Amino acid sequence: MHIVLAGSHGFIGTALRSSLQDAGHDVRVLVRHAVTRPEEIWWDPAAGRLDPAALHGADAVVDLAGVNPGTRPLTAARKREVMSSRVDTAGLLARTIARLDAPRPALLQASGIGAYGDRGDTLLDETEPLGRTFFAEVVRQWEDATRPAQDAGARVVLLRTGVVLGPGGGALRPLWPLLRLGLGGRLGSGRQYWSWITLHDEVRAIEHLLTADVAGPVNLVTRADRNQDVTAALAQALHRPAVVAAPAWALRLVLQDFSSEVLGSVRATPAALTASGFVPAHPDLASAARWLVEQG
Repeated sequence: MHIVLAGSHGFIGTALRSSLQDAGHDVRVLVRHAVTRPEEIWWDPAAGRLDPAALHGADAVVDLAGVNPGTRPLTAARKREVMSSRVDTAGLLARTIARLDAPRPALLQASGIGAYGDRGDTLLDETEPLGRTFFAEVVRQWEDATRPAQDAGARVVLLRTGVVLGPGGGALRPLWPLLRLGLGGRLGSGRQYWSWITLHDEVRAIEHLLTADVAGPVNLVTRADRNQDVTAALAQALHRPAVVAAPAWALRLVLQDFSSEVLGSVRATPAALTASGFVPAHPDLASAARWLVEQG
């Protein structure tokens, strides 16, 4: 397949690009700097600039672009950056795809299970309404930006990704070193549901959705477990204790609005992904934790 990838240097994008290339796909990447390699395509999402010819002949466009909201305090300015980095990129790609002649490439658009907000123990499939938190509003505008491609008849898949468990990044980036030292533990009460997927299965799921007969929102999660069970399983695989809890008040103080992503409870189920025939390689916490330890 001929695939165009945005966000190729991120945590998920780096792994996806490598996997796609290993599988023999022709992968071109969108870049904001001057083009220096044949596989690069220049674009400027903030200015709305992308040559439609660059997407001509592509089978799919995968958009994983967007600034990481967890790396800096969520000030008003940072919130605007989080929003615009997603809406600008998704909107530009959707409008560009809409301008192409049929058959148009599929658009696999990153999104997140923050869409649902803090929903306690409620089991959430893709038919659930969106929540009212800042991140739910980000998802609402992010996904709405793909409308031009949908209206033009392109297949659009909204990748509502959960907590991605992988070495060196994602939700485990700050937690993994503490767990390895035996200094990790539950976050807040630990009773909140974390809907998780390993990086390996995240990449496999995206590859599966490149050709699966699926459109609309898809919860990219394997299952949901309580935070205290996730941290306990990881610590057990590392042969370390998991008894140093991080109090909710401290997390709210340090993380501010991003604390909702850590302390909020989202019990998402992969209804659409399962119905499409996808089977995870790591179906439970034990297998996921073993894989993580093997990755180092």
